[in-house]
Amino acid sequence: MSVHSDPSDLIDHADEADAVDEVAPLSPKLIFEAIRRNGEEELERPNRSLWFSGIAAGILISFSVLGEALLRARLPDAEWRYIIENMGYTFGFLLVILGRMQLFTENTITTVAPVLVQRSRACLIRTVELWTIVIAANVIGAFVVATFLAYAPVLAEDVADAFQQLSAHATSMAPGEGFMRGIPAGVLIAALVWMLPSAKGSEVALIFLFTWLIALGDFTHIVAGSVEMAYLLVQGDLGLASALFEFFIPVLAGNVVGGTVIFTVLVWAQIMPEVKSNA
Repeated sequence: MSVHSDPSDLIDHADEADAVDEVAPLSPKLIFEAIRRNGEEELERPNRSLWFSGIAAGILISFSVLGEALLRARLPDAEWRYIIENMGYTFGFLLVILGRMQLFTENTITTVAPVLVQRSRACLIRTVELWTIVIAANVIGAFVVATFLAYAPVLAEDVADAFQQLSAHATSMAPGEGFMRGIPAGVLIAALVWMLPSAKGSEVALIFLFTWLIALGDFTHIVAGSVEMAYLLVQGDLGLASALFEFFIPVLAGNVVGGTVIFTVLVWAQIMPEVKSNA
């Protein structure tokens, strides 16, 4: 016995295809293309815009350290405190990433994508120029907010003590350890940037989980860490040479290796054959 369906009860093929497209996950190639276009937009932005956006990011990322300090100061000294207090580390990243500010570690994937596709000297030079501007602006913002927090009557005594403890811990690692701990932080931020295009509606949860993991793992992040470094420097609790050669440069290198050399290049390797076949 055959069963005949009313054609009006069947989903139109075009509508069905549109519905499938809406629920289907983005392919790696499409995600890379979205990041590449975003990277090209960043590379075309005026340097003045990059400066102010980078300074704002350096200031706002301080809420990661401040959030951690607030929770440490307010929670009882228990074994589980470390897990909860590190949730505070997510606050600054939520502000910066959702606010579309220029954060150096995001640029280790977004602005490298156009370089991998174009492979032109001009694009490479512009990427290096953008990196230089953004990291310098991030550090300037970090020093501005660190000076404010250190000398303005804004932090309660217990919060200031917690901020000091966090800053001392972050900058006390040996250079090699700071470098190695910067690699997974770079990988995680790059992975976060990679996942955001396909995480519509879940951006807050994604940023929260990934940056919480960075804090839980005690991994080093160059911009959030620069706030801690600056906080000690402006009070004379850390020497400039130690800050530069034992903390800043090793952590910066680790983030670049993790975000660009490991994650971005590996992602490019998996989609390169598809890009070349369509060229």
